Amino acid sequence: MRIKGPYRIKFLLVLFFIPIYYSVTAQSLQDIQKLRADDLSDVQIEQLIKRAEASGMNEQQLIAVARERGLPMSEISKLQRRISSLRSGGGAAATSTPNGSSQTRQIAGGEVDSIFEGLEPQDPFANLTPRQKQIFGYTLFYNKELNFNPSLNIPTPPSYIIGGGDQLLIDVYGASQQSYELVVNPEGNIFIPNIGPIQVGGASVAAASARIKTALLQIYSGLAGTDPNTFMELRLGNIRTVSVALVGELNRPGNYKLPSFASPFNALFAAGGPNENGSFRHIQLYRDNQLFIEIDIYDFLVKGELTTTSTLRDNDVIIVPPVRNRVEVVGPVRREGLFEVKPGENLSDLIGYAGGFKADAYKERITLTRVTETERKVVDVDAENFEDFVPQDGDSYRVGQIRDRFVNRVQISGALMRPGTFSLHAGMTVRELIEKAQGLREDAFLNRATLYRMQADFSLEIIPLNLEEIINGEGKDVELQREDVLYIASIYDIREEYFVKISGEVNNPGSFPFGENMTVADLVLRSGGFKESASASQIEIARRVKSDQEGKLAEIILIDVDRDLKLDGESAQLRLRPFDHVIVRRSPGFQREKLVRVEGEVNYPGEYAISRANERISDLLNRAGGINQFAYIKGATLIRRNEFYDAPSERDIETKNLSSVRRNILRSNSGRSEFDEILLENINEEVEEKDVEQTDVDGNLISDDFRKKTLESFVKRDSVQIEIKTMEMVGIDLAAILQNPGGPNDLILQEGDVLSIPKELQTVRMRGEVLYPTSARYREKSSFKDYISRAGGFTSRSHRGRSYVVYANGDVERTKKFLFINVYPSMEPGAEIIVPKKPERQPISVQGWVGLATSLATLVILIDRLGTN
Repeated sequence: MRIKGPYRIKFLLVLFFIPIYYSVTAQSLQDIQKLRADDLSDVQIEQLIKRAEASGMNEQQLIAVARERGLPMSEISKLQRRISSLRSGGGAAATSTPNGSSQTRQIAGGEVDSIFEGLEPQDPFANLTPRQKQIFGYTLFYNKELNFNPSLNIPTPPSYIIGGGDQLLIDVYGASQQSYELVVNPEGNIFIPNIGPIQVGGASVAAASARIKTALLQIYSGLAGTDPNTFMELRLGNIRTVSVALVGELNRPGNYKLPSFASPFNALFAAGGPNENGSFRHIQLYRDNQLFIEIDIYDFLVKGELTTTSTLRDNDVIIVPPVRNRVEVVGPVRREGLFEVKPGENLSDLIGYAGGFKADAYKERITLTRVTETERKVVDVDAENFEDFVPQDGDSYRVGQIRDRFVNRVQISGALMRPGTFSLHAGMTVRELIEKAQGLREDAFLNRATLYRMQADFSLEIIPLNLEEIINGEGKDVELQREDVLYIASIYDIREEYFVKISGEVNNPGSFPFGENMTVADLVLRSGGFKESASASQIEIARRVKSDQEGKLAEIILIDVDRDLKLDGESAQLRLRPFDHVIVRRSPGFQREKLVRVEGEVNYPGEYAISRANERISDLLNRAGGINQFAYIKGATLIRRNEFYDAPSERDIETKNLSSVRRNILRSNSGRSEFDEILLENINEEVEEKDVEQTDVDGNLISDDFRKKTLESFVKRDSVQIEIKTMEMVGIDLAAILQNPGGPNDLILQEGDVLSIPKELQTVRMRGEVLYPTSARYREKSSFKDYISRAGGFTSRSHRGRSYVVYANGDVERTKKFLFINVYPSMEPGAEIIVPKKPERQPISVQGWVGLATSLATLVILIDRLGTN
């Protein structure tokens, strides 16, 4: 393609990003060595595992490869832990070959490197030292995020100098058609068939194109004339490589082979750019043993300009000398760091390299710390001298910040339409400030406002104001000063918040905001109405007593309210006052059903509701159809809740029932009516409310969990070790109950009781300090010791005199003594023998024996003296 027009800057920018073809190998291995397991996310670890599995590697081989590539052992251990953690948490599973072997195919080195690709730290400059990051321009040559993929889709530059090894593509088109692919030989010639050699080496593309066109006129006469019918185009095919030497203060100095399109910037990228001591502004390019050009990287970094448009040639030498003048800029500038200064540049140029001042920078003066021949000194540079001040090597420039204060700020807060911060102008008064805040709110307290003023010594002065007089023009308006703060209180800020409280048998007891002319009926309605158990009569109002000197704590008022929330007579005229406490009592005749359960050998087992307060066990058995022929009467037990049982509250029961109603409505297959939808909405609101029922002495709500924990801590405080049981067995004599219903053995039932009547029992259990705790078949004439013998006998630590028997009905009988002889309890089917352990006794120490002997001796001496007297 023919290129017309001058050599444009666009081409130079594209040329700057041409990939560098140098002989250094890829950096993937260095990336593996710098890998940090703690810096990798779980997603990256999973990506690593999947890549390894896709390559046919298992976990052991992956770790082995990482070790071979130079990953430190400490990081290998962390990586193994991370992989194991992911696998145990349901991550990728171990990979094996189809035959179950851990052997995998041979993996190529490039494929191994691709597994670790992209796992380096996310910060492209993570491995740079803090000082390297400070050097302006250093990261340009260290940015791994820059992509240098090959791109040959660029037009042939007319100014490109042709050399040996370049491939020239010559296209002849028009009246004649011909194409030539010619390679420039080391002497700089190309050979065109039927024409001969043409010298193009050392010529530009434009000059070579003219020479070739002149030579082709011998064959294609149509190329000549003002109106040619044949045309020619010269293009570059494969470009040659050039050898360039990079020496001096570089990160990777050496000889590099680069494409002939490469510029000095490309070579600097290949060598990693200048190191910490290298100059960024005096880079020298030598050609034919002479200084060809001096390159300033700052021109590109600051202005986007390339110092040179020349491409590299064979045997070019690039030298990076040590830095000459380097200074430091810190403070509120756009980019802090270390900058290199050329001779003739001033402080303004340096500030330009730093990106200029930030908005909060103090621009009138810069403080300089300079190194002299013997010591350091501080120099203040004013803004008018920036253009004339010349930086020197080692200077440190510190830019200050503006003061964090306002020159014309006043503030107003409180009961206003738009409180906030406003600008102060000369002569501004309190009234004008209120008008700027769009006036007072209706609840503003006008009798007194507070103006906080900062005095010259930063102490605080409080100035009270009468706003009502200032607004009405009756009082003197106060002129404001800088940093004044005006606070206007609300009438609600200076009084206690008014509320009323309702408790007892209402749906949502609690405290509610007080309103003028509020009645008891209004408060009941606000609390969700009466419960079914509520008594609408004798509602009690407890009212605070403010100034009683006779010891009266509260004024009690009794009123009646209809269940339809209608008030009659004096009750209709009664209005609630702030802090009134309305108590709705439970109706005397209301009783919630209480359930008991019968289990075992009865004709109709199951749950039964207690029908009356004095219902007994015999009544329950009659309702259950009596016992059947398989019942073992002596083994009947009554299981009863104790004081540790955490019984559900009425709210819990109500919530459970409402949840059941909701489930049944949602489960219905017959469709839902509008009534069902309204009911569902009400149930959802009721069920989602937090279940709190009681308050402590300060009125704070206490949940059931808190009460349970308090009870448990109380029990543990009174006894060191105790097992808290919520249900206990009560020993009953069912035979006596059946013979004499209503007698002393016939207990009155309580809510939650479980009457259990088992089948005939045929075993006896032995537990505790016996050699072989077990269960044995019951024998009618076997004694306590016979069953102990079946368990292997007592152990050496058994406390025989404390042994006891727990019978099937829950009764307990202990071992008794008669003249140092143990009288053991009798045995029945289903009984359980418990043999406790002897308490451990601590032997008396030597000090104890000495103390005992001393006490006895003292006692003997005392008795002797008493006898003598």
